[in-house]
Amino acid sequence: MSNTQCLSHSRWERKYHVVWIPKCRKKTLYGRLRKNLGEVLHELARQKESKVLEGHLKPDHVHMLISIPPKYAMSQVVGYMKGKSAIHIARNYLGQK
Repeated sequence: MSNTQCLSHSRWERKYHVVWIPKCRKKTLYGRLRKNLGEVLHELARQKESKVLEGHLKPDHVHMLISIPPKYAMSQVVGYMKGKSAIHIARNYLGQK
């Protein structure tokens, strides 16, 4: 059984370990936000035809193992996920502790 995936003329297996932190490494990822953020990140990855294979949310950083198809650059997918998740957090959790 192979872990490779297919496009029309290629087979690929691209996995990246991605880590990012909130501004100034503040411990802001906790409570309701932490529970909801995992679902949001999985949905954002699906929108870019990617898949979060494994992820861990710590109070001050995020770890993800993500599979991204070759038609997208890693920076494009991760930038999209960071930007859209920041907008989601600002709209739903801004000012709440």
